Amino acid sequence: MNIEDIKKLREATGAGMMDAKAALEKANGDFDKAIIVLRKKGLAKAVKKAGREATVGVIESYVHGNQIGVLVEVNCETDFVARTDDFKQFTRDLAMHIAASSPIYLGVEEIPEDELNSQKDVIKEAAQASGKPDSHISKIIDGKLAKWYSEVCLTHQPFIKDADQTIEQLRQALVGKLGENIVISRFVRFEVGGA
Repeated sequence: MNIEDIKKLREATGAGMMDAKAALEKANGDFDKAIIVLRKKGLAKAVKKAGREATVGVIESYVHGNQIGVLVEVNCETDFVARTDDFKQFTRDLAMHIAASSPIYLGVEEIPEDELNSQKDVIKEAAQASGKPDSHISKIIDGKLAKWYSEVCLTHQPFIKDADQTIEQLRQALVGKLGENIVISRFVRFEVGGA
């Protein structure tokens, strides 16, 4: 299994890099079996629905101890789904997660290019200073960036109630379960005394 196999699987299914890698590992590198693994998790199904318009939904709020407040907008395709217990639970859990985990960005695509490049430079300089061979530096950069994404990007963060899945995996599982596209549109987090 190599990065090209992961890339090919991601393009075929729309799954995230870590999901594609895990599926290939579980399938012992067999591409077709990896697709089946992803389908079982509902990820491939979620991708098919991703292009559908999600203009209905809710704005969920969460206040923790009168010190931290969160507003998050989550959209779906119909008000029927927006009223389901599963959708409501997801939005409540999401607001609570944001309060606890303090993400800065919704996803990687929101990170300003100059900040991303700066982060890459810092990681590269640290790897070079530690004497790592040049052949390992790109893997080190990828690994450290993935860790950084899980700190600053909501969709990449491990869910506080189940660290074995990310917020994006949780969203995709809900898409598979409810049969509609679900989109985390935006969020804001306030903290007393915060900048």
